[in-house]
Amino acid sequence: MTTNEPLRVGLVSISDRASTGVYEDKGIPALEAWLGSALTTPWQADKRLIADDRAGIEQTLIDLVDRCHCHLVLTTGGTGPAPRDLTPEATLAVADKEMPGFGEEMRRISLNFVPTAILSRQVAVIRKQALIINLPGQPKSIRETLEGVRQPDGTVSHVGIFAAVPYCIDLIGGPWIETNPDVIKAFRPKTAVRPA
Repeated sequence: MTTNEPLRVGLVSISDRASTGVYEDKGIPALEAWLGSALTTPWQADKRLIADDRAGIEQTLIDLVDRCHCHLVLTTGGTGPAPRDLTPEATLAVADKEMPGFGEEMRRISLNFVPTAILSRQVAVIRKQALIINLPGQPKSIRETLEGVRQPDGTVSHVGIFAAVPYCIDLIGGPWIETNPDVIKAFRPKTAVRPA
């Protein structure tokens, strides 16, 4: 049963160097900007900039879901093959269910742009009432993954993963989410009914 409360989104940027101030974090601003253009229903963000530390990532995800009651948590960074890239392991460790279609589709979308997309280990999971998705680290890749692949004339040739997010949130009992179809058109089956 979906609710009429505002969507609560946890935004987590995972980077040793950005979290210690060596360089400016670009992940959270990119996520905020994209959500601001894509969502037409009320939403609020809970932001965290943390190091590539598995225990810290796990605790942050648990905190955002269990204490802050986020419906959606988007992480950026830490999904490659390097020794410090432990975001997928931390995400799976706190999961009730894995949602493998998201990771498969994110890699398929990114392969339209770079052959190294196959090195990404992004996952998505359900924890309690929340969907947690690992996104790429680069702002351009974040947008492409969420929004999809566009032709020069603006038509979408490969739909982004966010098209499936609103209905997934419906199914786990979160709030009804509407999107700007010029950015991403949310897909729901004809049987989906908005709560009164």
